[in-house]
Amino acid sequence: MDVNFKLWSQINLIIMKMKTWILLIVILMATACQETEKNYVFVKGKNIYSAQGELLRLKGVNLGNWLMPEGYMFKLNDCNSPRKIDQAIRELIGNSATTAFWDSYLDNYITEADIKWLSETGINTIRLPFDYRLLTHDDYLGRNMHGYKYLDKTIEWCEKYDLYVLLDMHGAPGGQSGDNIDNSDGFPWLMVDEGMKQQVCIIWQEIAKRYANNTTVLGYNLLNEPIPHYFEKDNLKSNLEPLYKRITKAIREVDKNHIVFLGGAVWETDFSVFSEPFDDKLVYTFHKYWMPPVQEEIKEYVDFRDKYNVPILMGESGENEDEWIKEFRELLDKNVIHWTFWPYKKMDNTRSPMNFTKPDTYNNFTLYAESDRSSFSKIRALKDSLEGIKPEEIKALLNQFVENSKFENCYPNKGYCDALGFN
Repeated sequence: MDVNFKLWSQINLIIMKMKTWILLIVILMATACQETEKNYVFVKGKNIYSAQGELLRLKGVNLGNWLMPEGYMFKLNDCNSPRKIDQAIRELIGNSATTAFWDSYLDNYITEADIKWLSETGINTIRLPFDYRLLTHDDYLGRNMHGYKYLDKTIEWCEKYDLYVLLDMHGAPGGQSGDNIDNSDGFPWLMVDEGMKQQVCIIWQEIAKRYANNTTVLGYNLLNEPIPHYFEKDNLKSNLEPLYKRITKAIREVDKNHIVFLGGAVWETDFSVFSEPFDDKLVYTFHKYWMPPVQEEIKEYVDFRDKYNVPILMGESGENEDEWIKEFRELLDKNVIHWTFWPYKKMDNTRSPMNFTKPDTYNNFTLYAESDRSSFSKIRALKDSLEGIKPEEIKALLNQFVENSKFENCYPNKGYCDALGFN
């Protein structure tokens, strides 16, 4: 009996030691997982926290007009999407020279110097709009599959200067807006086209896979300003949240850590399209332009935040006088709303933090681009009738445009910067 008792005692002791070791291993594994998760910015309730667990207030700007050129920032009205701008330039100087212009533009419009300056203003976030075509075999600004070069560089610069990057698909396959801002074909086909839905999921999954371990990347802004008011009669709004769920599911297969940012319908103003949050790492975004900077204008979003206990981001606003910018920014701060104002840089305009000079002969280009070019005969007639549009003249003014846009030739709009609370 004594022998059996001693034997059982030894066995129990061994079992207890094994349990202790197993428990220790489990604790270590859990701690390791927690440490991994802490490398990323995370969401908890209404708040966003840094990897170190500090309460984080996102304050930033959009790098608009860089990876997705917009007509109005080129001083154009009707010739107002990347493909239309590109076409006008090709008609004037030919394919090779146009590709050379876009290469120079993309390499110089935003550089490390811009990111360094922005980091010194006191902001902590860059929203980076891009056209999906940058990441595919579609011809875009003269080349294909060249976009990751610019995304990677921006992320590297932001890591160096302690800024977060929010990747924003401004132009999605098929178009989510059906207007110039998504470089589409005049209708938000993404909302109804199965092939386009599949493609946007594939592209976002590729992006997420590439940056899954990158902690400078704040998250993924799935679609910019989907379903404008033009398409109310088409009853597309009910398609938006299911598409968001589908894209998020594709992302979560390769990246379980980064935050997903969801924008409302109707130029990103309508949150009625949303039901209860379907993921534990969501931030909801709204855009607001040209309205009175008063509490009533943001009440819908604050109420949504309170109801579902989720963070909200004002992803775009601006394009207004300094006083308005100051009042709206202060309203957002008062309501503890994250913000990224639009845009960072514009030509010959005070409604942005950074400004640069318009080339002296630039109107020669805009006059041609805005004229009726609906037939080849009209294109030929324009070239015969307008002055200052010889290929070498257009090349020179476009080169001057790029030169002027370089950081060293830009100058801050002090009043606008003060309105945003920049250092």
